[in-house]
Amino acid sequence: MPPNKPAPTVTVEVERIGLSDGMREAGLREAPTETPVNIVYAPIPFAVMMCTPQDLEDFAIGFSFTEGIIDSIADIRSVVVEEDEEQRGLRLVVSLASEKMQRHLARARNISGRTGCGVCGIEDLGAMPCARAITAAPFELTTTSMSRSLDEIVAGQKLNEATGAVHAAAWCTPQGEVLAIREDVGRHNALDKLIGHLLRGSVDPGSGYFVITSRCSFEMLEKVAAFGARAVVAISAPTALAIERARLHGVTLVAQARNGRALVFCGGQHVRVEASS
Repeated sequence: MPPNKPAPTVTVEVERIGLSDGMREAGLREAPTETPVNIVYAPIPFAVMMCTPQDLEDFAIGFSFTEGIIDSIADIRSVVVEEDEEQRGLRLVVSLASEKMQRHLARARNISGRTGCGVCGIEDLGAMPCARAITAAPFELTTTSMSRSLDEIVAGQKLNEATGAVHAAAWCTPQGEVLAIREDVGRHNALDKLIGHLLRGSVDPGSGYFVITSRCSFEMLEKVAAFGARAVVAISAPTALAIERARLHGVTLVAQARNGRALVFCGGQHVRVEASS
């Protein structure tokens, strides 16, 4: 990694005020770094995404996979993080296997991404992403497992604990243990980073489920399905198109999972409600 890669947070001065009691005091606060990251499939730039500058190799792999540029991690020869020559941001230079590079060149497009942008730059509605058929068996979610995973994802959000301004995605066992977590200012970026990590570890998509702290829009559901997982739990609400895609792909979708309650939007037959002991 570049020696002067931006830190994930910066310390800023703030003034804390009370809205009803007149309290006013100076203080310090950690704010998450947001850095332009140019994804380059050597030598052609493909996308500029606003990212938290950590776990970028994971991001490159996960993004490449969920965008359909690669079919497996074996299609990537290397990922190199570079500084932009004019210090405008970072470059993720991804070297693809020759056949994948040829396929990519045949359909290359440039997109300019905002924070967590999901479908910027598509040329027509026919280009909307749609995952391949999932081969993993249906996954059973239990309320006990979800309660544990929701507690553990909060405890594992170190960057959000410091800043209060980033999203997280976690991979959980059937028992609700969080095995991996990734954070980013962009919700799509956090999920891509996590999927990249799982691909690097050859994790079986049928062995667990995702928990995300953001709303579940259709592109988040598509990324889950692209990885091959059969269940996702979102702390916020899903969109109508996300629910439609969950039904299309056979993904169990549980959302608004907070304060001891949750709503099952798809796959209720694979959710087991248990009484606490």
